[in-house]
Amino acid sequence: MHLAYPAVLSALLFCTGLYGVLARRNAILVLMSVELMLNAVNLNLVAFDVWLSRAAQETLHSGQALTLFTIAIAAAEIGIGLAIVLAVYRNRGTSDIDKLRDTAEGPETGGPDSSEAEKAEATA
Repeated sequence: MHLAYPAVLSALLFCTGLYGVLARRNAILVLMSVELMLNAVNLNLVAFDVWLSRAAQETLHSGQALTLFTIAIAAAEIGIGLAIVLAVYRNRGTSDIDKLRDTAEGPETGGPDSSEAEKAEATA
C-alpha cells in the first residue's frame, strides 16, 4: 500500500477535527473533535513507521510506540476534560462554550460602574 492513502485519510480526519473544534459550541463535542485530531496523528505515526521500516533494515517500531504514548495521553486528557466539563455543567447549568467566558466571575462584571460597586462593598 502506498503512503498516500493513509496520509490523505489522516489529513481528512484532522481537518474534520479542526472544523469541529472551531465550529462547535458544546464542550463535549469539542473534546471529541480533539480526539479525532489525535487519532489522525496516530494514523500518520503508524503509516510513516511502516513506510520507514520498509526502507530501513532495522525495525524499531518507534512510530507505534509513540502512538501508544499518544493514546495514553489522549485518555488522560479526555478524562480530565470530561471531569471539568461536568463540574462546570453542574455549577453553571450549561456546557455552551460561548456562555462560559470566564468561570471565576459572575454574569454582570466589567461594566463602567462595577469598580464603584466594589469600592462601596469594600468600605462597608
